[in-house]
Amino acid sequence: MFKSTIFSQCNPISYLIYKKEILMPAYQLQIKQVVDYPRCRIYRQFIHRLIDDRSIRASGGSGLFYYTVLCSFANFRTSYRRIDGISYTVYPGEWVCTLKELSQWFRTRFQCQALSILGELQQRHLIDFSSLGRGNVIRYKIRNWARHNTVLEYNAPCQKDTGFFFLPVSIVTDLISSDRCSEMDIVLDLWVSAIYNDSQVQGSALGPVAYFRNGTGNPLVTYTELAARWGLSRATVGRVLKKLSALDYISLMSFPGRHGSVIYLKNYLSTMFEISDVLVDKEEVAMTLNIRLELPAEGCVDQEAPTMEHEVIVSDELSSVSKSHIEIILQKMAQILMAQGISCFGCSLSHYKLYPLSGDCREVLLPRARDQTVLRLGLAVLCGNKQVASFELTLNPIVEND
Repeated sequence: MFKSTIFSQCNPISYLIYKKEILMPAYQLQIKQVVDYPRCRIYRQFIHRLIDDRSIRASGGSGLFYYTVLCSFANFRTSYRRIDGISYTVYPGEWVCTLKELSQWFRTRFQCQALSILGELQQRHLIDFSSLGRGNVIRYKIRNWARHNTVLEYNAPCQKDTGFFFLPVSIVTDLISSDRCSEMDIVLDLWVSAIYNDSQVQGSALGPVAYFRNGTGNPLVTYTELAARWGLSRATVGRVLKKLSALDYISLMSFPGRHGSVIYLKNYLSTMFEISDVLVDKEEVAMTLNIRLELPAEGCVDQEAPTMEHEVIVSDELSSVSKSHIEIILQKMAQILMAQGISCFGCSLSHYKLYPLSGDCREVLLPRARDQTVLRLGLAVLCGNKQVASFELTLNPIVEND
């Protein structure tokens, strides 16, 4: 009787626990760098990589690079450092180093130049510093460090080559606006301005894109706007961006007319989230940002233009759509989808089938310049007689006013 009573009491409890496990919601990890977050995570390995990269100039500038270097060495808990036989207590947000080390980090020719940089940052109320040991040792403190970074209460050595710290976007904006930017300042400004997988910024789902928080949600930017932001000429901005692109720091995509350029960060995802970096295609960016696709006028198609390598089957209900336009559109789509790893578009044995989707099945509903109707098409990729993939294509014609 005793065992039977225990079993009858425990059984409902186990049943309730089982039901709770079934009803628990499923969570999915999403990797994002959103525009509303007021701070940017900066990894110390990335800063050390910039310090060692002598191909990027750091002289002069707004002070953003120097301030970020100081933050990368600041403590997040109390520790001790011994220099020339003297032990120094280093508190959170502080660091103690020799003037020679500081000059090497800042890449200054003379040590007095490093002291001058510290003085400028102190005048801007960003740091406090003092000279120790007859001026050979520097103790500095980052102001408001605990406001943006976690401070640990226990004492232990702090690693300076691993981990990360938070850099406020507001401080970056103030420093960038204060003076002419160096190449290092520009790299850090682009890095802090990168947005990834945020629905508020167009094109951020494709990769980490530089967005300067102008309230438009569009990452397109002109050289004139960048020149005003960085205190440089348009020619210098173009030269620096091309240099950073050649060094694989950024992917620069320029569009014709007054659209401007889009800047994507390379090696951003592998550094920030330890995931594989993505390949961003210019044509896909143009489609995402609604940059129109140039189509030649009827009867003006170049006779020597390359033809499609694949067989294209077009529905009779699309008879009013120019065949040359269809070929151009499919070529653009093939380039984009091949860049995404869909190998069928590179196979000569595959052929395409283009047909209107529901609601667009009548010729009277096809897009015409006068009514600006959006056309939805279906694209099927066939290997022999077997369909292996299908896509939806939306065309929105744009008419220019003369």
